[in-house]
Parts: sequence; structure tokens; C-alpha cells
Amino acid sequence: MSNKTLDIDDTLLDYIIQTGVKESALQKRVRDETKKLEMGKMQIAPEQGAFMGFIANLLGAKTYLEIGVFTGYSMLSVVGAMGKDAKAVACDLSKEWTDIAKGYWAEAGIETQINLYVDKAQNSLVKLDDNSFDLAFIDADKENYDLYYEECLRLLKPNALLMIDNIFWGGTVANPLKVDEETTAIRRLNEKIMQDKRVQASMLTIGDGLMLVRKL
Repeated sequence: MSNKTLDIDDTLLDYIIQTGVKESALQKRVRDETKKLEMGKMQIAPEQGAFMGFIANLLGAKTYLEIGVFTGYSMLSVVGAMGKDAKAVACDLSKEWTDIAKGYWAEAGIETQINLYVDKAQNSLVKLDDNSFDLAFIDADKENYDLYYEECLRLLKPNALLMIDNIFWGGTVANPLKVDEETTAIRRLNEKIMQDKRVQASMLTIGDGLMLVRKL
């Protein structure tokens, strides 16, 4: 038993990945290719991908919205868990990154299930219908997190779930001396969510922090 979250060192992390993550060879290839990119650190952790897929399956989600696709690992994890009758919308600004993602989605046989918008997310989200998604994930530019949060509350069905990545931002959200735009945006959203009577929320210490938000 412990009254605080356990520190995860490299040895324990390796154990978690080897023992607790059922990662396909295709998912591992995505991770390995992404590591070589200049922005490779934006890739979610494999244990987070496994958790997100577990949540999608647990909810029986059939419609999924992802804001911030990068090279497609999270979409592989979630849509793969949702099944062949599921549909997803993906929003990202980068053609370079999403071209990589599309190649892996095609290999996985899920490319026809995903409607990809390559544009500023705020331009793409306004085209989508209210109350149409069972599950959503935000992992994009931090300055616009509040905008994406509000749009997801519009787009999610009642009782649907929103997952928000990087809510710890490397731990800087807890440092009052850090007042850069990205840290401030995340800190403000964290505080807003915990006071928002429209939702129920829980902070998880997986990865760089993952906020789970249920729309009431």
C-alpha cells in the first residue's frame, strides 16, 4: 500500500512496457520511426496508448475525435480497439506528419474509418455536428487548449469522455515561476476543468499527465 503515487524509474518503466503493454509490431514501428524525428518527443508513451485503447473498448465507443494526430500512434491504439464498425475524425495541421500516419493506418486496415482534416483545428472542428462523439483526445498546440476543450464539450455526447494530454507539461504547471504561454494555458485549463460544473474530471499521472473529463 502507498499513500502517494510511486516514482517510475527506468527499470520499473521497462517492466511496465514489457509486462503490461500489448503493443503490435506495427505500433512499435511507428514509435521507432517517430523517435528519429526532430519532434519525436511529442509521441505518447506506449503505456498511455494501451490505456487509451482500453478505455475506448471499455466504453464501447464507436465515434472518436482526435485533435493533434502527429504520426498516428494514438489513432492506431484507439481505433484498433474500437473495431471495424467505428468511425474517427482526425485533426492536424501537418501534412508531413499525417502522411506518415496515413501509411501506418493503411497497413493496419483502418484508413477508411478515419476522416482526416489537415488544417488548423479550429477551422475543422466548426464543420462537425454537436453531440456526435463517444470519445475525444486533445494533444495539440497548448495555447489553444481551452478552445479545443470547449469545442469538445459541444461535440461530445452526454456522458462521453474527453482525454487531454500533457496536463503536467513536464511538471512546469506546478512551478509558479513558469509563466510562458503554453504552461499558463495548461495551468488555467486544469484549474477551469476542476471547477467546471458541466463535467466530472480526474487527473492521471500516466505519461506527461492525462486528464479524463466526462461530459455531464
